[in-house]
Amino acid sequence: MDAKLVTSFATSPGTRNPAGVWTPDQARQLLDYTKSIGGSVAAAEYMNEPTYAEMGGAPKGYDAAAFGRDFSVFLPFMKKAAPDMLILGPGGVGEGIPLAPIGLAGGIIKSEDILKATGPRFDGFSYHSYGATSKRCASMGPASQTTAEAALSEDFLSRADRIEAFYAGLRDTFEPGKPLWLTETADAACGGNPWASTFLDSFRYLDQLGRLSGRGIQVHMHNTLASSDYGLLDDNTLMPRPNYWAALLWRKFMGTTVLDPGPSPAASLHLYAHCLRGHPGGVALLAINTDPSASQSLDLAMAAERYTLTAPSPDAPSMQLNGSELKLGEDEAMPGLTGITTGSGRLTFPPATITFLAIPSANNASCH
Repeated sequence: MDAKLVTSFATSPGTRNPAGVWTPDQARQLLDYTKSIGGSVAAAEYMNEPTYAEMGGAPKGYDAAAFGRDFSVFLPFMKKAAPDMLILGPGGVGEGIPLAPIGLAGGIIKSEDILKATGPRFDGFSYHSYGATSKRCASMGPASQTTAEAALSEDFLSRADRIEAFYAGLRDTFEPGKPLWLTETADAACGGNPWASTFLDSFRYLDQLGRLSGRGIQVHMHNTLASSDYGLLDDNTLMPRPNYWAALLWRKFMGTTVLDPGPSPAASLHLYAHCLRGHPGGVALLAINTDPSASQSLDLAMAAERYTLTAPSPDAPSMQLNGSELKLGEDEAMPGLTGITTGSGRLTFPPATITFLAIPSANNASCH
């Protein structure tokens, strides 16, 4: 697939010497094996989610000082064993919004303390983002929970902004100028909520891509490809879920240059604009109507190709593109992604719909 690998490494007690200090033996085996089959690791974090290190298998009582000590072993080893690999960190989660009680699993290790312990040594500043925990983690307390009824609310959708702002502030203090990488995200931690596999979560996914692109996030990794409720593919059939098609359409239209879409005529109509991928001068507009009961309208200055995503109900396990269900064809062939030509003037977006507008003839100066 010509995809790039990003990983973290084992840090449990079995990776440590008698004094409890991390050793690179397991990491070396992983790197050597990857190289032996013709691959390489593009970027890596030392540890997955060190803010909850003990929950992730680190020794009991693990703290920021221990992370700093181990990172001082990890970094020089990686610089020698994989000199072209980007070092990401700290990779924290659970900060910026209240998610878990303070005493959970040994307590949270603050990313700020980890950064103080390591110093400015990362190539990219990484973090994870979850606006809630799933029903599987209800034991973490009611503050961590959400509902399907709240999935389109501004309170829930804006949590991605609040989490990003928290970690961006730490980046600016401890690693100024370093790129921001979101190395894990979904609707909810602990496998996602049941509606993560439905059309309802595609609003959160695409809205989050739009929000965070505008805030300078350079890499956005969704959890997962094929596991649990938040997988882009059904983990039993491997058939695409709505968020797979959402990701595919984002990649088809939204280029890497972010544009200002201008003010939205309604709070429930979220607008995001990028250069149109593969079309110099072209513009792609993403219009998300989060209102479940009212249509919204927008005046467009020129003709466009319209791609509107709908579903029979928000909890549907599939989605439709311009009225036709998105699904694999014979021999698992990809369907055609065909737009509807629409002229300039007033466009109406029905309740609870997502629309991509491709405008190849926009001749935008920023997109040449």
